[in-house]
Amino acid sequence: MIMQAGRWSRIASILLALPLAGCSSIGYYAQAVIGHLDIITHRESIAALIERPETGDDLRGRLSQTVQIREFAIQTLGLPDNGSYTGYTNLDRPYVVWNVVATPELSTTPLTWCFPVAGCVSYRGYFSLEKAEAFAATLRQHGHDVAVNGVRAYSTLGWFKDPILSTVINYPDPDLAGLIFHELSHQMIYVSDDTVFNESFATVVEQEGTKRWLETLGRHDDIVPHQIKKQRQRDFIALIMQSRARMTNVLTSDESDDWKRNRKKELLDELQTDYREIKDRWDGDSTYDGWMNRDLNNAHLASLGTYYHYVPAFRALLEKHQSNLSAFYDEIRTIGDLPKGERDSILQNTLTPTS
Repeated sequence: MIMQAGRWSRIASILLALPLAGCSSIGYYAQAVIGHLDIITHRESIAALIERPETGDDLRGRLSQTVQIREFAIQTLGLPDNGSYTGYTNLDRPYVVWNVVATPELSTTPLTWCFPVAGCVSYRGYFSLEKAEAFAATLRQHGHDVAVNGVRAYSTLGWFKDPILSTVINYPDPDLAGLIFHELSHQMIYVSDDTVFNESFATVVEQEGTKRWLETLGRHDDIVPHQIKKQRQRDFIALIMQSRARMTNVLTSDESDDWKRNRKKELLDELQTDYREIKDRWDGDSTYDGWMNRDLNNAHLASLGTYYHYVPAFRALLEKHQSNLSAFYDEIRTIGDLPKGERDSILQNTLTPTS
């Protein structure tokens, strides 16, 4: 497959930055570039796959659904028509990347790493579980708490025509639609060095877009189950955020390190108890058992706890514009252009308006 010269120039710009980053970073960037190129070079046209006789009926149906979802995203939600999700890549693994998140032993603040494209983020992504685990082991040797989380999709922020991946193609229809809406939102508005802003914004577009998509199709019976699923997701995130807040209060206290370590263990045990209680209220829904059935530490709390902090604020801004997405996007762009302090102040005031 021949790649456009512009894409190669972008990759070259990343590679040219490597000597400035130090030898330890060269290997990381190389695996990232090679990993993404592998996805791009194995991408096949969805339109061609749908027409190809040897394409299985199940895959053809899922690809046809992707075409319809993408069209809705562009025509109805006003998301970018940049060629993303017009191709499909089959991967021989359950996740496309594995993200490594780390915190100091007695802190809930994640370490950050800065990259030419995405800015500074609180994780490092690897296209190989083996490489992710090797980096995680190095961090553990330095005494950090570490979490390795599999990720089924990601966005290149419009730099490339992102394909839909085999890791997500069999998602239930509302989840597949939500993922495409979410990732295209990143490609439309993305603020460097502000993961919370970006994830909160994309989550609101995902939620609103999925609801409108189901309504347009007349699939009203699917709306309530999907909303229940998303509400349970919000409940789970809130549970983790509450646990992280308690942990932060303990670890920033004036008590001794030994006391903090003991209390840290108690709080993680309490989180398990709280999860069992919330699971009972969900009639035994085991969706998050896999996440909880790990040797949890501060890095796990940091990997999830704050990403969605401003979702209620973005939802309030959408409602302010009477659900007019175009006006909503315009305001979010304006807020995104502000310095981080001003940006956070506006969103926080939207969360807790003054009387």
